[in-house]
Amino acid sequence: MGPRMGPAGERSQVPDKDSKDTMGTEGPPGGRASPGPQDPRPSIFHSVKFFVLCHSLLQLAQLMISGYLKSSISTVEKRFGLSSQTSGLLAAFNEVGNTALIVFVSYFGSRVHRPRLIGCGAVLVALAGLLMSLPHFISEPYRYDHARPEDLSQDFKASLCLPTTSAPAPAPSNDSCLSYTEAKHLAVVGIMFTAQTLLGVGSVPIQPFGISYIDDFAHNSNSPLYIGILFAVTMMGPGMAYGLGGLMLRLYVDIDRMPEGGISLTPKDPRWVGAWWLGFLISAGAVALAAAPYFFFPREMPKEKYELGFRRRVLAVAASPVKKGEDSSSEQSPGGSPEKQDGLVQIAPDLSVIQFIKVFPRVLLRTLRHPIFLLVVLSQVCLSSMVAGTATFLPKFLERQFSVTASFANLLIGCLPIPLSIMGIVVGGVLVKRLHLGPLRCSVLCLLGSLACILISLPLFFIGCSTHQVAGIMPPPGGQPGPVLFPGCTEPCSCSPDNFNPVCDPSTRVEYISPCHAGCTGRVVQEAPDDGLVFYTNCSCVVGGGPVPAGSCDSACSHLVLLFVLLVSLAAALISVTHTPSFILILRGVKKEDKALAVGIQFMLQRVLAWMPSPVIHGSAIDTTCVHWAQSCGRRAVCRYYDHDLLRNRFLGLQFFFKTGCLVCFALVLAVLRQQEKEAETKAALPSPGQEQQQLMPGPEKKPKESKV
Repeated sequence: MGPRMGPAGERSQVPDKDSKDTMGTEGPPGGRASPGPQDPRPSIFHSVKFFVLCHSLLQLAQLMISGYLKSSISTVEKRFGLSSQTSGLLAAFNEVGNTALIVFVSYFGSRVHRPRLIGCGAVLVALAGLLMSLPHFISEPYRYDHARPEDLSQDFKASLCLPTTSAPAPAPSNDSCLSYTEAKHLAVVGIMFTAQTLLGVGSVPIQPFGISYIDDFAHNSNSPLYIGILFAVTMMGPGMAYGLGGLMLRLYVDIDRMPEGGISLTPKDPRWVGAWWLGFLISAGAVALAAAPYFFFPREMPKEKYELGFRRRVLAVAASPVKKGEDSSSEQSPGGSPEKQDGLVQIAPDLSVIQFIKVFPRVLLRTLRHPIFLLVVLSQVCLSSMVAGTATFLPKFLERQFSVTASFANLLIGCLPIPLSIMGIVVGGVLVKRLHLGPLRCSVLCLLGSLACILISLPLFFIGCSTHQVAGIMPPPGGQPGPVLFPGCTEPCSCSPDNFNPVCDPSTRVEYISPCHAGCTGRVVQEAPDDGLVFYTNCSCVVGGGPVPAGSCDSACSHLVLLFVLLVSLAAALISVTHTPSFILILRGVKKEDKALAVGIQFMLQRVLAWMPSPVIHGSAIDTTCVHWAQSCGRRAVCRYYDHDLLRNRFLGLQFFFKTGCLVCFALVLAVLRQQEKEAETKAALPSPGQEQQQLMPGPEKKPKESKV
């Protein structure tokens, strides 16, 4: 069926150009004689414009569901007791199924019913979203401390300093968690990893098949416009994912099964867990709705017969002074199609699977031997590694570093860095087009963009908050380490080391991991207009005995979060300018017959070398800065406290490392291109032996020789 599509496409293109010349500036060819079966019953599913609209909405919803996990990564860690390394592996796991299948998309591209396969992939993505929310429904209600189930109030007596409390009280829970609870935890984690794998597999056919379908059946002049609209709408997906995360995380995780007495937590409490699962349900529903029309699109639709009216008028005005150049370009376009037919994308339908697998390594090695292609891909690998780590853990970094809520951190990221990154990509494309940049100047633009990004990022190392004093964990700056301010103040108490219900002494800005560790024996709830404020009294470790409010101490520099995010956004915009020029370097740096597969190899290497390992690397670096781990069933669970200075230096240092690698690669690209240009000038300047003989020959015989050359 693949070989049948090629000639059909050629036959439809030639009359297209002829009809365009004869019609002049007329609109849709509704009045002229056209094939009879298309006139009586025009269907909306035979319209390329409607397919572009459907595909834009589908890719928007698909990127929203794949990016939503990154917006709620810290919440998932707290809910299920995951380390940052495990959550980073979970975020990167959707690339596993995607990478394993993406290579064969070019092989099966013209042999399948592309709209139906896109619809099936979207249905699989929706099922993966439903599967991601399943752990919430099979898990027990979230308990934000270690109170026993028979307690009516979750944190009334469990966190207080009560001398009658026996020390071995937590033992039964430890015994019971060795089998049932631990197995349930592994099942929940396994479900999320399976859902991420299905998400990657389902997203494989969506973008490649959609773009090829638009390009096959749209008018030759309209295809770039449609694809540009598609990417413009699609790029809003990550921003909407963070915005959705900001809204959902303001709701309590068990909003569907609230306890009778309610909860005494607020979103500012470090134990707060938002409704992370609700965003997956909303995103999955959006993907399912967007997938429905694809089962009604035909395998092959009539090729679009006319150019868009406003585009035709603009091009007519712009091209009128250079009519001759337009004619020459139109003459070259039919000659371009045989060249494209020599590429692997056109050859692939004629190959069997075994032949395709045999051809792929040879073309891969031939492409990787090209220095420009290899260096540009390495620079994009460094850039993708930085983006993957930032997109996954920047919300958590802002939460910990500046003591802001998860909801506010997501809203900041959705409103500033992502829109400015999109703007940077657009500016890069406009500069390449307006300035007519060649490969050498594209490399200069990439070098300047990466250098400016590094310079803007340097002040980030000095914008942040140091960890406040936590009794028994973090000593005061320049002070002596000690468990409490008053030695022996918690000796009468039997405090569980696993209990986490922080309180803050506002006079000394010392935080205690629970009221028991502060020696508090009483609890008072003060009614407020919105929520009840909880205070603990009779605290033997606090000057004056309290009262001390529940919750962590407020950060002294939380106002710097806006400045930090603004600098991150400017750096992201500057590095995004290199996106389009780097693609130009790849397309100009390989053979024409290898362009299509070179782009596929580029995306595959980015997934294997950047999008898969980078979240795990960043998560491992974050874990090394933890100073207090929560324990669950004898294993290390979520981190309670980080060393903020160490966290800032290692997280931003890792980002700086990848940005520097990107800069070095673009500098090497510029050096190689300059060397190639010098060699070309040297060859052009040195006369060949044939030219020397021509100079010695008489004038009348010289002209025919030159014309042959």
